[in-house]
Amino acid sequence: MGDNTFAKLVNASTRNLEITDGSNIAVIGGGPAGSFFSYFAIDFARIIDLNINIDIIEPKYFDKAGPTGCNHCGGIISETLVQNLSAEGIVLPSRVIRRGIESYTIHLETGSAVIETPLNEQRIASVFRGLGPKGEENSNFESFDGYLLSLCKEKGINLINARVKELERHEDGIVVKCTGVPDKKYDLVVGSVGLNPGALSLFKNINPSYIIPKTTKTHICEFYMADTDIDKYFGNSMHVFLLNLPNIKFGALIPKSNYVTMVLLGDQIDSKVVDSFLGSKEVKGCFPKNVELKTLMHCHCFPAINIEGAKSAYDDRIILIGDSATSKLYKNGIGAAYITSKAAARTAIFQGISKNDFQNHYQKICKKLETDNNIGKFIFGVTSFIQKSELLKKGLHATILDEQNKINDKRRLSSILWDTFTGSAPYSSILQRGLDPRVGASFIWNTIKQTFT
Repeated sequence: MGDNTFAKLVNASTRNLEITDGSNIAVIGGGPAGSFFSYFAIDFARIIDLNINIDIIEPKYFDKAGPTGCNHCGGIISETLVQNLSAEGIVLPSRVIRRGIESYTIHLETGSAVIETPLNEQRIASVFRGLGPKGEENSNFESFDGYLLSLCKEKGINLINARVKELERHEDGIVVKCTGVPDKKYDLVVGSVGLNPGALSLFKNINPSYIIPKTTKTHICEFYMADTDIDKYFGNSMHVFLLNLPNIKFGALIPKSNYVTMVLLGDQIDSKVVDSFLGSKEVKGCFPKNVELKTLMHCHCFPAINIEGAKSAYDDRIILIGDSATSKLYKNGIGAAYITSKAAARTAIFQGISKNDFQNHYQKICKKLETDNNIGKFIFGVTSFIQKSELLKKGLHATILDEQNKINDKRRLSSILWDTFTGSAPYSSILQRGLDPRVGASFIWNTIKQTFT
């Protein structure tokens, strides 16, 4: 048999791979990406009268505090994602939202300024991905990830609390081997394992062309404070820091119930970088006077974040989603999980589950995110340049203060900064608005004025 004939037979067989009545789907990882995929896949299947079975396999317990339920995330839900979820019938209850964010307070060495929510709409939410830091016992709250899983269970999706130890490819499916439960063969296996190296290697073993995303190290920690102190010192504002400190693109302090989450994003954050941030007067000024910040630190970690998407994050009967495939640069990873998961579910149910199907439909969505991230790298390059110049930061500060006295549609630079830090708009939209001559003229004028003050 000639090579061309063999290739045609292979292509013909892969084109016919599809989800049918009674198909079994394994979703490995019960974080947002896994829950979103399961939620949409079951709904899409019902639209076309397909009866499918979905197992979500997740070793963590998101109703537990500490490492048992922690998913290493700052926990900001952007206003765009809140709107999108609401349109899908997913309305976040008050027990999931730890605090509604009404404004951003931007801190520079030259001063601080409050950026109000565009159109004065309080739609951003701070959440915990698990129940909270170790020792958290507030039963009035629920984790974001746990809530999404509960929605999936309501739709008849099965949750298996186990750890996957091996994936094995067969001609008619993929066998998933877990600790403590029987092996089971699935028609489709979905990878929603974040950036866990061990879990990603399982997929690479059965899809050798898969190239794991490039990552860098970041930092997240929790400061325990009384509710009254958080109200007094932070209020309902997320505090963002653009300081001239090595390795840090930006830092943020996010108020929640009785914790403040600190997130540092940049390049290979380590303990030395963390200490330099905590030692800055701008950060210290956000907390009560004469308090040693490390005494408030309840827990901390240095998780990896996705800075460049994976390659070939799919094959016949396999697809990876969320951070395992691609994300949004430095922000809104949950929003990216929503986008990739819905696209993967739509492809699997309506187009098919072959490599060609995922390449022709799902890959387009991932490519769009990656293209937007390249624009994001340019934008953060600009902000890094500004961070290194005291004069430019004075001009930025003055422009924000000037805009906050204007009506919303005149707060052009403020809205750009808002969307940059919240993830509420694509980087392409942010760049397009940043190229508006009125934005540049206002910034340049305010910068020039600072040379005479």
